[in-house]
Amino acid sequence: MSEKHQARGPAPVPRQAAPPAAGRDGPGPADPIRVLIVDDHALFRRGLEMVLQDEDDIEVVGEGGDGQEAVEMSRDLLPDIVLMDVRMPRRGGIEACTAIKDAAPSAKIVMLTISDEEEDLFEAIKAGASGYLLKEISIDEVPQAVRAVHGGQSLISPSMASKLITEFAALAKRSEERTQQVPAPRLTDREMEVLRLVARGLGNREIARELFISENTVKNHVRNILEKLQLHSRMEAVVYAVREKLLEIT
Repeated sequence: MSEKHQARGPAPVPRQAAPPAAGRDGPGPADPIRVLIVDDHALFRRGLEMVLQDEDDIEVVGEGGDGQEAVEMSRDLLPDIVLMDVRMPRRGGIEACTAIKDAAPSAKIVMLTISDEEEDLFEAIKAGASGYLLKEISIDEVPQAVRAVHGGQSLISPSMASKLITEFAALAKRSEERTQQVPAPRLTDREMEVLRLVARGLGNREIARELFISENTVKNHVRNILEKLQLHSRMEAVVYAVREKLLEIT
């Protein structure tokens, strides 16, 4: 990630203390977020490590060079967050993502890649990734992304979010002939407003500002949306909404 890459990254995320990490004895509010870095470029790994190690609430617990190492190290180290490339030797990041979810279920995975291919984005989401960020983002945004995903948010680069919405809007149109569908859960008008803003790639702070409500209220709406739709992440909620025509995409 060079200095020339200063493109606008994902929506700003409020800095927050790390919540207790799952699966370890005696966690406290001061426990750092445990991060595993996996990329086949050693120089890029070192750059990420240097930036993250400067953060008091983040600890880099290991680094690997391919998907196979990612799975083995996740099993041994039980990281909170895995920052991982998509295209790597021996075993790709997407294939490794599925295996990591089995080996270390509490780990949340963020794809950090140069690949802006829609197929890689869709497969990463299906494999359980909580984020998909392009390496064009400023390296200084990575600690914020780590905190956001650790806090339960899903992140996606804005340019990829638009591709995601466009693709699933097309899928929704092509599936009009489907028959005997179970009625979709009904969202309130406010929940629909929140969902539309999530679809635009806005974070909780931007949504709160847009709707003149508090961030806690936004979080409650997002949680209610996920519970109603029986989904696990913000990205899944947007995909579901487009597929079931709960969300109008123009």
